[in-house]
Amino acid sequence: MKLVVPVQLYPGAAGEAALRDTLARCNKAANLVSARAFEMGVTGRQALQRLVYPDLKAMGLSAQPAIHVARKVSGAYAVLRANIRAGNLGKRGTQRRMKAQSKPVVFRADAAQPYDDRCLSWQLDRSTVSIWTTAGRLAGIRFACSDTQLARLRQYRQGESNLVRRDGKWFLYATCDVPGPDLADPRGFLGVDLGIANIATTSDGTRHSGKYLNRQRHRARHLRAKLQAKGTKSAKRLLRKRSRKEARFAADVNHVIAKRIVTEAQRTGRGIALEDLTGIRARVRLRKPQRVTLHSWAFAQLGHYTAYKAALAGIPVVHVDPAYTSQMCSACGHISKKNRPGQATFSCTSCGFAEHADVNAARNIAARGAADWAVSHAAGDAA
Repeated sequence: MKLVVPVQLYPGAAGEAALRDTLARCNKAANLVSARAFEMGVTGRQALQRLVYPDLKAMGLSAQPAIHVARKVSGAYAVLRANIRAGNLGKRGTQRRMKAQSKPVVFRADAAQPYDDRCLSWQLDRSTVSIWTTAGRLAGIRFACSDTQLARLRQYRQGESNLVRRDGKWFLYATCDVPGPDLADPRGFLGVDLGIANIATTSDGTRHSGKYLNRQRHRARHLRAKLQAKGTKSAKRLLRKRSRKEARFAADVNHVIAKRIVTEAQRTGRGIALEDLTGIRARVRLRKPQRVTLHSWAFAQLGHYTAYKAALAGIPVVHVDPAYTSQMCSACGHISKKNRPGQATFSCTSCGFAEHADVNAARNIAARGAADWAVSHAAGDAA
């Protein structure tokens, strides 16, 4: 299982200037390569590398950084194609999709730059790194991380690391290939329903309320709009300061919820059933106030956090089709829109079963998870 371990760098004033120039030059080169790739229609990794390598060397990049710049551009176009195929940029002919396809991919001046072991070396015992820059090799740059992260780096670091500048600080995001434990045969499944009023609800009846979260996010949106309308230097400075605060807040909430879900599944020996929310933004129709929350909250991040924490604990995770889980009775299976007289209320018009709507949906997700697991493993055993 691939995990990313972030470590903070402390390069000093001279080192910071060199790193800043390195990111700026690499991303300037990436933009030139992207324009060339768009013009020539060449986005394959090897073909693009052969096309632009001499130009990148002429810009002062060493061999490995030049190769990584070309690969970064090729990867960006691969992601763009994947998003178009998945419908994440809208249907054919929509303004958003046409805009994305009508111009080259653009990289920020401080976009992340990948490094491999030829241009980055780790001295884990001394907590330092040696890294290539446009000003030459910088040795002895200190880094800081937790003891758990250091042990993970020592045992499992493999592949590339990304140099990132975020909020005025420098980080290396190192890739670690961590072997997860064998998946246990689950004694049932814990279903998880994701929503807006309640961020996550389990089939056991535990509801992780979104009331406080939505209030904080509503306040943050109004403050952001107010500062943007003001437009003064101090307002822009405060906007930059707050730019990642909401993202950090969302990540922290998602981590806490995911850990609680995984802990409960581990304690009871069950697997975890999650909704497959692919394309939810295009599929779901909501009123305008709810639309803002749906499009801004990181549902995919919560699912990702839950999945990787579960994998580390040896807990199987199944993604199920969420269709009609909110309208289907978990007691008798009857499906009807009339089963939902209110946002939080479920009352079956067939058998009379009543339950909180999110809990009922989570139980349906749990049942589908168990069914999907049985089918997939029966097919595997038969093979």
